[in-house]
Amino acid sequence: MGKYFSIGETAKKVQTTIETLRYYDRIGLVKPSKKDNLTNYRYYTKQDIVRINTVLALKQMDLPLHKIKQVLEFTDLEQIIVFLNNAEKKADQKMADLKDSKKKIQRAKQDYEKSLRARSSATGINVKQLVLRVILLSDTLKTPTVDNLWHYLDNFYAQLPPQQKEQFSFAEIAGIYTENNVSSMFAVCLNYPNIPELKTLPAGNYLCANCTAENRLETIAKLSQIAQDKYGSQPQFIVQQIMISGILQWHYQIQIYVGKSAIKAD
Repeated sequence: MGKYFSIGETAKKVQTTIETLRYYDRIGLVKPSKKDNLTNYRYYTKQDIVRINTVLALKQMDLPLHKIKQVLEFTDLEQIIVFLNNAEKKADQKMADLKDSKKKIQRAKQDYEKSLRARSSATGINVKQLVLRVILLSDTLKTPTVDNLWHYLDNFYAQLPPQQKEQFSFAEIAGIYTENNVSSMFAVCLNYPNIPELKTLPAGNYLCANCTAENRLETIAKLSQIAQDKYGSQPQFIVQQIMISGILQWHYQIQIYVGKSAIKAD
């Protein structure tokens, strides 16, 4: 058949189905260069295959078929090249977003596996020595949601003045900071300039317990009472660190500062 390929050969080369190629022919999107009048068999050239691959690639960019048909009907080759250049940039961004999503899923999986290994102590109350942490409070976020946790740190970079963004970097940690009954979500700063908007969580001993969203207030009240009764400490602030426990699932570790020295909790 020389430079022509049967519909079956063509479908195999472009990794699609014969019915898809027939459909593209019916709607005038990609017509075969040759069709046998007696058998109605379709035959495609290398150029047809390039066109089909272009259609399939643009479909992956969520472009509707009628729009793809308009693009392929452009007579100005420069116009087509400009369009494909833009499509290529969108494809690069989509791949970058997918790579970022994969990393988040992997981190969620690791945290979930760690949670399973530590399940036996997940609800215990204990005292932990934590290092000094510098945090930036969110201007807008008060409670965690699937949406704001998915691109969590973007929210904090967005609230910074342009001249400060490059001076900041953050740890992959989310949480809620409460002081004087006012709560805001926070990011832990790794690099930062000395600005008044930052808060410092002192190094020292923290009374800690894990909890769910349902028993969070009960756990905070319990730890606050223990801090007063056993440590003589009136909590000045409360930290609720968000612990990823699965894909789109999380629980909390409540942290209440009780000073530089502390006795062991029950």
